[in-house]
Amino acid sequence: MGTQVGRKSVKKYADVVIVGGGPAGISAAIWCKRLGLNHFLLEARDTLGGQLLEIQNQIIDYPGLLSPNGKELQSSLLHHMEDLQCSYRLNTSIKAIDPEKRIVTVVEPEQQEFQLGYRFLIFSTGSSFRRLHISGEDEMIKRGERYSASKDRFKFKNKQVAVIGGGDRAFEGALLLANSGAHVFLIHRTDQFRARSEYIGPVLGHPQIQVLTHTVAHRIVGDRSVSGIELVTTGTKKTTFLPVDAVFIRIGMSPNSELLQGIVDLDKDKYIIIDKTHQTSYSDIFAVGDVCTHPVYSSISLAVGQGGIAAKTISSRMG
Repeated sequence: MGTQVGRKSVKKYADVVIVGGGPAGISAAIWCKRLGLNHFLLEARDTLGGQLLEIQNQIIDYPGLLSPNGKELQSSLLHHMEDLQCSYRLNTSIKAIDPEKRIVTVVEPEQQEFQLGYRFLIFSTGSSFRRLHISGEDEMIKRGERYSASKDRFKFKNKQVAVIGGGDRAFEGALLLANSGAHVFLIHRTDQFRARSEYIGPVLGHPQIQVLTHTVAHRIVGDRSVSGIELVTTGTKKTTFLPVDAVFIRIGMSPNSELLQGIVDLDKDKYIIIDKTHQTSYSDIFAVGDVCTHPVYSSISLAVGQGGIAAKTISSRMG
């Protein structure tokens, strides 16, 4: 096993503290180790890999390494990191950042806190699936009814499902579900779609997909499982009830940049603004991966490259 730092040996100082253990954070840690930088990666989950664990389809855009799913690629990255004995700790989150004192307040699994000093901070917290924030959504998620269109598509053969969104993920998911025998209602607030043309044509012409435009979800209905969704037509404000067996929310991503709000500059969508070296507006803080990359440009290989750029830049400044 690699150098997962235990409680008794947790470092109180590191030249480089990396927050987030997805591909960008793993890459930053690998490069820190290679460059001889005293580093420490903090990951809030119980495993490294970030969103890789949620990718069920084949990964074909990581050069030189075809992976059948995200878990396989995560395993390869983790093996590389552990071979180098990079320093990291799981189930550990950041409560606060004091950029003037260069200190992060760290919360451990048993809610114990300690302060970790740093010289440089690399923020690689990624992004999260955007929520609808409607009645019934929290309950649906708590019941574990968040499905993968690629992994779970055969569960809904001969059933009705709702897919909400107008981008690539929504359209691709609708196609996967429909081609697996589900009757799909694709719901979008306008008649303008962000999805690529290679998805739009097949979706609009698919006999198993009904597209509902100028429509928004108002409430998800169901106690023990989803039984339907309440919709509102944006123009007439007419409310209708649509019986479905599952709701797939595919309305985009939101960057996990909350901890740096008020510390570094963010754009209008809350993505961290960086320069070509991935330095933020605060000279000691860097950002890599999806927390600073809009979805249209996001990729695993890009995130990995960004982690290397940040680590190399920091190395050149250590002097």
